[in-house]
Parts: sequence; C-alpha cells; structure tokens
Amino acid sequence: MEDVFVGRIMSSPVTTVAADANAKAVAKRMLDESISSVVVVDADGELRGTLTSTDFVEIAAEGGDTTGLAVSDYMTTDLVTVTANDSVEAAASLMLDHTVHHLPVVDEAEGVVGMLTTTDMTAYVSGIEQSSAPVLG
Repeated sequence: MEDVFVGRIMSSPVTTVAADANAKAVAKRMLDESISSVVVVDADGELRGTLTSTDFVEIAAEGGDTTGLAVSDYMTTDLVTVTANDSVEAAASLMLDHTVHHLPVVDEAEGVVGMLTTTDMTAYVSGIEQSSAPVLG
C-alpha cells in the first residue's frame, strides 16, 4: 500500500462543543449532522476531549436520561491524537493499540484540524475515499 498521510483522508472540519454543553443537545446535533463524534474544546478552542456515539451507549446503559448531563460527564479525556502528516498506517496501528475508532488530528499552530475515523479508513481501503484535503502531485 502506498504511503498516504492522515491529512488526505481525515474528516474536516470537525464539530466542536464546550465541556458544559448539554449531552442531550449534543446527541441531537450528532444525529442531525450524521456524525459519530464531536471534539470537546475549552473557551480558547483547545482540545479537552471527545464524545462519541459509543459514549452514548454508556449513558443509555446507566439509565439513558441525558437531560441534566453535561458532555464533560462522559467525554473521553485520555486522548490519542495524530497529525495530518502522520502515515495512515501509523494511525491504524494507534487505533488498534488503543482500541479507539476516532483520532483527533491536531496541528501545533491550528489546534484540532480534523478527525480520523474507522469510517475514513474503511473508505480509503475500499477505494472510495472522499477526501476534503487537496492531493498534491
């Protein structure tokens, strides 16, 4: 397989929410936007966590009422990240090693610039990649 970089297949832009956002409102937003994760940021736009559809399974298992819950109650804070210049192969290894389906793509100057998901990886491997990043030739 050719050496392809994360920036070529990542999903961008990302949907961001505040840590104190209402989990029920975020769940509705995820459904409305047909996405499986959001990036949780602080007031300065710095990455603080992620909230995924898998996190909502935990909420459902604990009773399912998201009315009074903040995103911070269930977000993942022990994050594994990649950069747009990391290889897809290295990112896939990280996903397997850490059993995650979402990797925030970060840039030192710009913060979170994308999200790499198992769906992005599957689309790439199957040849139906829908990249938002330009391919330099």
